[in-house]
Amino acid sequence: MDEKTAELRDLFVDATGEEAVTESQSRPRGSLSEPADATVEDRLTALVEEMQERYDFASSLSTADLVAVVRGFFDPDVTGADAESWSAAADAALASTLSADVDAEAVFRARMDLHLVSGSDRDAPIAYDRLRSLVSASTGADGSLTDDELAAAIASGSEDSIEDDAANDVAENGAAENDVAPETVRRYRRVAEADLVSRRANHRFRDAFTDLLTDADLSTRLAEDARRDGLTEATEDIETDVSL
Repeated sequence: MDEKTAELRDLFVDATGEEAVTESQSRPRGSLSEPADATVEDRLTALVEEMQERYDFASSLSTADLVAVVRGFFDPDVTGADAESWSAAADAALASTLSADVDAEAVFRARMDLHLVSGSDRDAPIAYDRLRSLVSASTGADGSLTDDELAAAIASGSEDSIEDDAANDVAENGAAENDVAPETVRRYRRVAEADLVSRRANHRFRDAFTDLLTDADLSTRLAEDARRDGLTEATEDIETDVSL
């Protein structure tokens, strides 16, 4: 090892904290990240399976596809959207990466089962806070309101005696003034129910997914950036004297 090589090696060690330069270079490409990736996949699968056991999933997707939905939700490279800019188009894009016969609606149902509610999911044509309050108040041992009854309760503007008033409105008066279409209510009640169930679990599963898929990726990127920036700074003032 000549003087220049030794100097570069010492700078490399100072910048990266790596001492076994030759050993790390001899490892197959990707070998350092594979165990971590495998661990993340195992933990994601375990979380999804725990949710399947704990909750009554509406989704019929396989566990593998459900894990892919979780990964896709946190990976803008898959859909071109993130948690705040999600859309029906993002559901469709994610569906195209899954097993055959999976459509955007199936991805939406899976996301709700997995507590993966985006900001745009709450952008309802009705007052979302009121809808969530009605869904929460109307859910009990006797069963929740039907979509028609919930739509009537929203239109009535009253939260008192929700179940009785809504049922009477539908039975006696038919469609109420400023009524909301039941099919519209159906989609947004799923969002509200997912929010409520996630809140009761203290957002445990959503937070676990976030920790696994965003913090790990961020840490990897920061480490790579730090190593690259450290090497650039360490070598930018070194003069090389190479004769060819």
